Amino acid sequence: MPEITAAIVKTLRDRTNAGMMDCKKALAEANGDLEQAETILRKKGITKAGSKADRAANQGVIASYIHMGGSVGVLIEVNCETDFVARNDSFKEFVKDLTLHIAAAAPICVSREQIPAHLIEKERDIAAAQAREQKKPEAIIPKIVEGKIDAYCKSLALLDQPFIKDDKKTIKDLLASKIAELGENMIIRRFVRYQVGEADATAPKSAEAAA
Repeated sequence: MPEITAAIVKTLRDRTNAGMMDCKKALAEANGDLEQAETILRKKGITKAGSKADRAANQGVIASYIHMGGSVGVLIEVNCETDFVARNDSFKEFVKDLTLHIAAAAPICVSREQIPAHLIEKERDIAAAQAREQKKPEAIIPKIVEGKIDAYCKSLALLDQPFIKDDKKTIKDLLASKIAELGENMIIRRFVRYQVGEADATAPKSAEAAA
């Protein structure tokens, strides 16, 4: 049976908002398979937001934020199920928090699955070369590389980033708690961030990123 690491347990918790022990049990039942473990939690009704993840989210808002006297700009689309929730002050505050976070933390995409493969491979090569330069045993280099890749992806993917107002929770956690609070599926659909002087602004990013 594959080792159930603290990192994979946390990943499942971030996805589902379920308790750590429930996540660990589900991963053990799924032999370490993350997708299967998430399905197990959803079937058991343990995940708070998962029951809403398949519901259509065709309403919502497009919001903008300009920061630092016009040097940074963010445009974002966040979807929900109804116009009623789209007009809700709590939902609007959530979207505002997202724009502030994106301006400050500079993610390049919504989820880690959207990070271009060539960037990950480049980072993987660099991490392996650094480990060998440091004379690390060859047998542990793959584990070192995967750890660095995980950290790299977390730095670029919005959902994996620690929330700037509370670094004990990720944006994924924030999304899950907002879904639980308002009772509707929500999706951070896409965003674009511009910064004066950058060669290339991040292109609009999309994801079916419901918790």
